[in-house]
Amino acid sequence: MSGTLNKVMLIGHLGDEVKMHYFDGGNCVGRFSLATNETYTSKQTNERVTNTEWHNIVVRNKAAEICEKYLSKGDKVYIEGRLKTRKWQDDKGMDRYSTEIQCTDFTFLSTKNDNQGGNAPTPSAQQAVQKPVSKPITKTATEDPDDLPF
Repeated sequence: MSGTLNKVMLIGHLGDEVKMHYFDGGNCVGRFSLATNETYTSKQTNERVTNTEWHNIVVRNKAAEICEKYLSKGDKVYIEGRLKTRKWQDDKGMDRYSTEIQCTDFTFLSTKNDNQGGNAPTPSAQQAVQKPVSKPITKTATEDPDDLPF
């Protein structure tokens, strides 16, 4: 098999607000941290242990603007994308590396509207990244999260 795969799927909570950076030509990039948790029971102490892993998420253009509008610190989101490592130099000229998730798709699992009790529909991730969709998927704050379509 000669193919390779670089795919990441995460469900977690935003660690901070989406930070936007705008460029000449109208393009923009949104960045935020995402926390995922692993919980297990220690066999030695029989105590519950939780480990938190932090991920740097990068989302671009229209999708970034939608994330900025609808997501805030603490919101739960599903992120799909690929790993990308950037190389940069710090103030002292030392090479530094940063691994990020380049987001290609996302789904809001809780939003500002959910936290405020609003009824506005949430835009689908497919609309945000402009993928062709036969029927848009929307979620309102009043839908039962246990009512899965499959």
